[in-house]
Amino acid sequence: MSDAELVLRSTRVITPEGTRAASVAVAAGTITAVLPYDAPVPESAGLEDLGDHVLLPGLVDTHVHVNDPGRTEWEGFWTATRAAAAGGITTLVDMPLNSLPPTTTVAHLRTKQRVAAGKAHIDVGFWGGALPDNLKDLRPLHEAGVFGFKAFLSPSGVDEFPHLDRDSLARTMAEIAAFDGLLIVHAEDPHLLASAPQQPGPKYADFLASRPRDAEDTAIARLIREAKALNARVHVLHLSSSDALPMIAEARAEGVRLTVETCPHYLTLTAEEVPDGASEFKCCPPIREAANQDLLWQALADGTIDCVVTDHSPSTADLKTDDFATAWGGISGLQLSLAAVWTEARRRGHGLEDVVRWMSARTSELVGLDDRKGAIAAGRDADFAVLAPDETFTVDPAALQHRNHVTAYAGRTLYGVVKSTWLRGQRIVADGEFTEPKGRLLTRQP
Repeated sequence: MSDAELVLRSTRVITPEGTRAASVAVAAGTITAVLPYDAPVPESAGLEDLGDHVLLPGLVDTHVHVNDPGRTEWEGFWTATRAAAAGGITTLVDMPLNSLPPTTTVAHLRTKQRVAAGKAHIDVGFWGGALPDNLKDLRPLHEAGVFGFKAFLSPSGVDEFPHLDRDSLARTMAEIAAFDGLLIVHAEDPHLLASAPQQPGPKYADFLASRPRDAEDTAIARLIREAKALNARVHVLHLSSSDALPMIAEARAEGVRLTVETCPHYLTLTAEEVPDGASEFKCCPPIREAANQDLLWQALADGTIDCVVTDHSPSTADLKTDDFATAWGGISGLQLSLAAVWTEARRRGHGLEDVVRWMSARTSELVGLDDRKGAIAAGRDADFAVLAPDETFTVDPAALQHRNHVTAYAGRTLYGVVKSTWLRGQRIVADGEFTEPKGRLLTRQP
């Protein structure tokens, strides 16, 4: 520890080997050692004694819609990264929509990076977008450092980001597989969505019927077939249908290079509790029934689902009308994701080690950042969240750092108060007080 500049000490440090009392030594923004709790601290090092608060690796959220530039009134890098930091997230990967322009060419990526520079309170990376007409842009984007490519199999909700049909999906997947890139997919079948009953109005049951499980299941089955044929890397975004789990497990057992995520809202909210007209609960695919949720939790426990990410997809309040058919679809939950998942996880008998695996270790692995992020271990970035796991708070939308104070979690009492968040050994937020932005823009490593 002789070179340590900072030592963080806690009776509960979550490491890849388990939770233990430890002292974590930091120098030049990197963890240099994880030592016994009572290891002597050099006189030249600062000591941060966290007592019984839990020290966990900063979360890595690989599914965030920052919407900047172009729809910055919906969110923005300044507000999104503050909200993330307040919730214990130290790295996010930005989706290629709903910004204007979308991240579908290298020039558009550079625009996004220029806007983010100087505004990011945490580290930020970028996904590219796969459209029917940008096949030639995929390899250049890959070489420019995007972490992979997002595609929709059904309409995205914004005109500038059209979905892939059957033929364009095959061409896109083949092109990305040629350089061993990662295709991440919003998987709902457009034909089954179009044939589902479409009943406008405030009833959540009508909206749920308009986004049936078989639309997800059919689209995922198609992805599996294409990925198997091409030996392609494919990631299923925001899984909500538990009916797809058996085919996912079978495909993985057969060696298909398939990973899967789900989201806090699918794990903590249920269709039965959504009030009519409350479109802050609207997302696509939708929040489903409690029995479906139980199966998602089982799939997390057995590894069929790899990770949990927010799909933070905010909008201005006026777009959240009481008509589920026309209201903007998206859940705002970036600042609350850790607490929401931990609250339900502890009720179901899971520990914080499980939450860290789902929300930090495996998300880091997904985007190839697991050499720097996702664990408290020597050689990793000194990114931490300090959590009081047994303390509770009641969600007040007005107190959130999100640009628009609309959230499906309003009024819910959650376990897990983030006391401070650290980025490369520097405390970036504590007790609601933020430093100036210290985040870096990340690119995929070759």
